Amino acid sequence: MTVSLSPDTHLHEARFDQTIALFDAANAADPNMEAIGSQLRPKELVYAERMSEMLQRFEPDASEAVKLAVRAQHIKRWTVPRNTYPMTPEGYKQWRTGLYKFHAETAGALMREAGYDEATIEQVARIVAKKGIKVNADSQLLEDIASMVFLEHYLTAFAAQHPEYDEAKWCDIIKKTWQKMSAKARDFTLLGHISLPSDLTPLIVKAIT
Repeated sequence: MTVSLSPDTHLHEARFDQTIALFDAANAADPNMEAIGSQLRPKELVYAERMSEMLQRFEPDASEAVKLAVRAQHIKRWTVPRNTYPMTPEGYKQWRTGLYKFHAETAGALMREAGYDEATIEQVARIVAKKGIKVNADSQLLEDIASMVFLEHYLTAFAAQHPEYDEAKWCDIIKKTWQKMSAKARDFTLLGHISLPSDLTPLIVKAIT
């Protein structure tokens, strides 16, 4: 028996696909490049794709709002560089808080362009802005995905950028990442469903046990 999709379903899927394409087009403008094999690709586009890929692995039945939020989590981040805020710990917190708002507003504008209703836009904005982590399951899911993507794809490069950090400092960074994650995400990581950098695995194990 053939099941035909309703016109509303087709419209819904087209709107979602259009929004993802708008997010990706925005991130494709990133002038910062990352080498993927022999190809150079925009860093924030690569990051967005890695976020979606990790979500598909970890929570394939996630809601549409989460799928959109995950894809937009770093949208156009390069346009708000760290040095636009004071180079102090407090300035760093202000920068991060400002980014949450910027990403939420940027994603919302593109969703509006694709025809999403305000309620859905607000739902995605709350997730992107990480409101209610540890209370809001969708916000926590985004935090889980971001943490696992960091461990799998970015920890090694981050370590290379900070040769001045000693083992205690690295253990503290890894512990803080681990504490952000839900029990389910921790189990997913410990069961080997994400690829930890082999040279840093002993340090990761030491930090989380």
